[in-house]
Amino acid sequence: MRGNLTAKRGVRVAGMIFKTRSKKGRNNFFMYYLNTNAQSLLFEKVIHGRVFVDKSLLIEKISDVIGTGDSFICITRPRRFGKTINANMLGAYYTKGYDSHPIFDNLAVSGTERYENHINQYNVIHIDFSQLPDFCDGYDNYICNITDTLKDDLQEAYPHLRGREYRSLSHMFQDTQDSFIFILDEWDSVFYESFMTVSHKNRFMKFLRGLLKDEPYVELAYMTGVLPIAKYSSGSELNMFHEFDFVNDNVYDAYFGFDEKEVRDLCLKINTVSYQEMKHWYDGYYTSTGDRLFNPRSVSNALTRGVCLNYWTETGPMNEIADCIEHNVDEVREDIVKLVSGIPIETELTGYSAAEQQLKTRGDILSAMVVYGFLSYYNGYLKIPNHELMEKYQKVLSRDSMGEIKEIVDSSKMMLEATLAMDERKVAELLETVHDREIPFLDYNDENSLSCVITLCYLYARKDYHIVREEKSGKGYCDYLFYPRKNKGTAIILELKVNNTAEYAIRQIKQKNYIQKAAEFDSVLLVGIAYDKVQKVHGCLIEKIERE
Repeated sequence: MRGNLTAKRGVRVAGMIFKTRSKKGRNNFFMYYLNTNAQSLLFEKVIHGRVFVDKSLLIEKISDVIGTGDSFICITRPRRFGKTINANMLGAYYTKGYDSHPIFDNLAVSGTERYENHINQYNVIHIDFSQLPDFCDGYDNYICNITDTLKDDLQEAYPHLRGREYRSLSHMFQDTQDSFIFILDEWDSVFYESFMTVSHKNRFMKFLRGLLKDEPYVELAYMTGVLPIAKYSSGSELNMFHEFDFVNDNVYDAYFGFDEKEVRDLCLKINTVSYQEMKHWYDGYYTSTGDRLFNPRSVSNALTRGVCLNYWTETGPMNEIADCIEHNVDEVREDIVKLVSGIPIETELTGYSAAEQQLKTRGDILSAMVVYGFLSYYNGYLKIPNHELMEKYQKVLSRDSMGEIKEIVDSSKMMLEATLAMDERKVAELLETVHDREIPFLDYNDENSLSCVITLCYLYARKDYHIVREEKSGKGYCDYLFYPRKNKGTAIILELKVNNTAEYAIRQIKQKNYIQKAAEFDSVLLVGIAYDKVQKVHGCLIEKIERE
């Protein structure tokens, strides 16, 4: 069926192809969804930008499934992981509306065997569902704008459709006697709009089903979003899609996010931020094979602005997750405290199932946190990916509904001040206060439990310190290293002991030469903290070493 609609002649201006206006048809307008050059222009801007990583080999993977039973693909990733850039790239490559050789001839895909077989060979319908019409006042306005635009585009491209009445869009597409690639970006974005009800969400799913399912004109449906389809699907509406998310993607995972080599190369090329700083802030995700991935949008912002900051914008999902943590499942609070303490959580995640439309169980919530990008998951273990996300979790622990956890966090400023003042009695008193609260999962059974207490008590310190747990230094691994964020300042080396003494903790710091890691700073505080499980009391000893 493919091939009836030929590419319209274009005009080359400054290296780009601009479609000439059609002289036929009553409306005399550019088409908006069908074979437009918008994706070519947008992707070309990315290529010419200061920060660009070539992910064009994704095209080869997608081309393999066109016209097969595996041609329904849904890629879900957190925001800012390259979904839209890749969607624009695919639209620019496949569309027969424009010659996109000038864009792709210098990219990696041009070296593949079937490069010429697929470039500019397809009718492409590209819809960005995050774009709302002006003055959109509800779902009907939103969806009618999409359906009317599709109808107008088809009538412009296929004049024989004009004047006919169709009961559905699918009938209209069938009457073209042609086939199409559908690229549907941010499919779930409208679900976050205030006007969307449960009924509207169901109607939207049925709209997608009617447009795509079991239709002979669909050669490929490539869809992106934050949430897997199963989050909102009540059954078989879109069960033809193969879903690929952070939990289960072993096919396309290398094309979303920057890997270590890509980030190293960018840091050397642009030379505004060191690789080590970039790794601390934005590393922490994994491919299915264990290769590390960085948050690409944050890396790009840091390189462009020349400084690593928290570029993860506040979004609805973070509040949704926080609400689930606070109100629904007590066990997840324990998980979050452990994760903030640097203790990985062992669990088995399989992603969403069709029945999991609400986050009620521990497994549902942890799976959702991986899908949203708030946790990374590899080899059966969950962890907070990086410093950028750690800052977000600190805010969650500071919310009123976290109860006594919040009170401990609120007092963490006093803990840091007492430590810097070398007030051993005050440090021990603050630890006793936490112990007396009898929070169930802070039961001091082992050093991991004591580590959770220390993390909460020193949470405020993360504002001025880069805190590393189990850092290799000298002849072993010290429990905590507090690196001042400013070059000059006082570093802190903190060692924990259960059923031993604070003096022994200080002696271990010295004997194993943990001080080696903090030698560059003006001074170092050696902090030994001990807990006697029999007497149920804490001990603290602090020594200061000045640089000579």
